Amino acid sequence: MEQVDVAIVGGGPAGASAAERAAAHGAETVLFEQGVPREDRETPGPDSTDAAGILDYWVDIMDIDHREIPDDVILRELSGTDFVGPKTAVELNATGIDSTYPNFGYTFNRTRMDDWLHERAADAGADLRMGVGVTDLETDLRESPMHTLTLSSGETVEAEYVILADGPQRRITLEALDQFTPPGRTITEHLSPPDANHIAYQEYREFPEEVFEDDRLKFWWGYMPGETAYPWVFPNDGTVARVGLTMPIGLTIDEVESPASYKLLGPEDDRLPTGKEYIRRLLELEYGDEYDIEAEFPIVEDRGKSRGTETYPISSTRPIESPVGANIAVAGGAMGTTSAFHEGGYHVAVRTGKIAGRLAATDSLEHYNEVWKRAVGDELLRNVAFADIVSDYGPDDWDRVFGVLEGMTAATDLEGQLLAKKYSAGLGATKIMAAYKKRKYKFRNGGYVQFSEDEYII
Repeated sequence: MEQVDVAIVGGGPAGASAAERAAAHGAETVLFEQGVPREDRETPGPDSTDAAGILDYWVDIMDIDHREIPDDVILRELSGTDFVGPKTAVELNATGIDSTYPNFGYTFNRTRMDDWLHERAADAGADLRMGVGVTDLETDLRESPMHTLTLSSGETVEAEYVILADGPQRRITLEALDQFTPPGRTITEHLSPPDANHIAYQEYREFPEEVFEDDRLKFWWGYMPGETAYPWVFPNDGTVARVGLTMPIGLTIDEVESPASYKLLGPEDDRLPTGKEYIRRLLELEYGDEYDIEAEFPIVEDRGKSRGTETYPISSTRPIESPVGANIAVAGGAMGTTSAFHEGGYHVAVRTGKIAGRLAATDSLEHYNEVWKRAVGDELLRNVAFADIVSDYGPDDWDRVFGVLEGMTAATDLEGQLLAKKYSAGLGATKIMAAYKKRKYKFRNGGYVQFSEDEYII
């Protein structure tokens, strides 16, 4: 049986970053990625589906020198974000968080970014096995922990340390961690994808040049029902933009309060629209008076996962800690660190992967949970607090909030510029701040974690 120091399951941003750090620190490292085909890749690679936008301070969270990022990765430098409510809107032109990156952020080519992380891992000495999936993981805790991975080829590999980075679908993570959970409190119950994820759908659309906004992200809140459900437009290269949406899995129209209040629902709807139909309605609403949408906003079919479209899961639950006593670390979306509130978590995936890889290679994995919380805990606390505040928002709530923020150069971080201006902005801003502080207090001291290290049975 083949034996390695560190085995990594999943080749996305968390897995690739873990492989690079583990190999760079001298560990014999192998990464397994089952791979998926894409229109924009010649061979299968990681499931690189994402809206793919990075804010300025996220670059620092990734712990990457932005000057090292290849030119063909970054598509558009951004100057800000527009949040649009049913009747109000607000522009955000600064995140309010100190950063080494000089602009508001950027959109990027997700497949090229993933490929660059893979190149870095290979250059460090990691063995990257594309098209090879892991079908089973068993851990033997006798003496010192040892893991046996069964591959899709039927072969087995033995590893001292395992890093689970199989994304929000968690194909291996759930059963692997359930080995160490007490009856009636399994990881599957906390992170089962249909319950713990949102679903996202996006299309690559060619825009008429006169309406293409090449340096801003745009989000519509209160236009479609569901907790943290919203459409977006992200500018790409040329005049191509990704038009997409995020919505809860399994929501039905019978569960929606006041369907008529949502601009993307109609009186004829007896069920919620598909992602494709939502996007068509959004484009018709925004541009249909002047343009033939299907003719003048065509889908670019040589992009994305399937003929210019992509469907992918986003973890929308709170994170878990890892059973480090079993020499296992969970990183990125697999552990619940992505967020439906801000559309993904590439930056957190990269950073947690780096931490896991370094600690596994240096026989220090017992510190993983405390180290990742120091590195990304503030970001996760913000996401969890915001998501909790807006969980039951309807169209009127978004208009109320955007009405408070309108005209302010506010920050996505309420502790930034909004905190400084709350008194001059009046009672509404004070109420928003009070709600935010209450949620942050609720999840203080790592309270955003929903399954802690000491709950595993090892």
